[in-house]
Amino acid sequence: MALRTTAARDLASTEPRRLRGLLALVLGLTLAACGGDDIAVERSGGAAPLTAERAVEATTTAVPTTLAPATTAAPPTTAAPPTTAAVPRVLVDTGFAPFATVDQVVLVHPAAQVETVGFHESNHDGARQLAPTESAARPIELETRDRGTGSRSAADVVVAPDAEIRSPVTGTVKRAGGYILYCEHDDDFAVIEPDARPGWEVKVLHIDGVQVQAGQRVEAGATVLAPRPTPLPFASQVDDHTASPAWPHVHIEVVDTSIPDRPSPGGSGC
Repeated sequence: MALRTTAARDLASTEPRRLRGLLALVLGLTLAACGGDDIAVERSGGAAPLTAERAVEATTTAVPTTLAPATTAAPPTTAAPPTTAAVPRVLVDTGFAPFATVDQVVLVHPAAQVETVGFHESNHDGARQLAPTESAARPIELETRDRGTGSRSAADVVVAPDAEIRSPVTGTVKRAGGYILYCEHDDDFAVIEPDARPGWEVKVLHIDGVQVQAGQRVEAGATVLAPRPTPLPFASQVDDHTASPAWPHVHIEVVDTSIPDRPSPGGSGC
């Protein structure tokens, strides 16, 4: 009986300690899940017990700082390219007045209206240097073609596509017809022996639908050689000095046939 009583007291005195131990263990696990190193310090018995304030501090996650969105620079403004004003087409009413002379030969404009007369180097060594007249329609001298001939030994007379082409000189037709320009393009021509210089030749090229023939008499500014100029399918040097789109031109030169010709750069012979 005394033994059972003693055992009961021991059990009674031991039970509270077991309960406290269990409570301590539960509390320790709970704080370990929330507090990290603070829990370890407290269980080691070397630091002050964890307070409610420290527990809250230990379990609070820092709020990330929100950065202001980066500003995007506006794209640079692209200025519109400057507009190039079209070059106006200026026509001269020629009245079939002279545009050039050489020796006693006088050349008149081959059309009633001309945009410009572009003097340049002929590809024939016998071509004579032309002297522009005061009545020439806006005459210009074109850049060299490295042909070794006079800088004004030929003329490109720019006319309208439907302009009637008349003889630039009074004389007799020596030959006329069609030929192949630069071995590739169809073109018409007329060669006239001028009355003022027998034996010389006035060559007229780039005409379409030639209407004269060998032996026929022609009068300067009156006789129609062709109803229109030949529209060339390529750019010409004189086009750089006219309005756009470029108009066709009639090629005119005066040749001293006593001077032998030699091949030269830019020649049209095949």
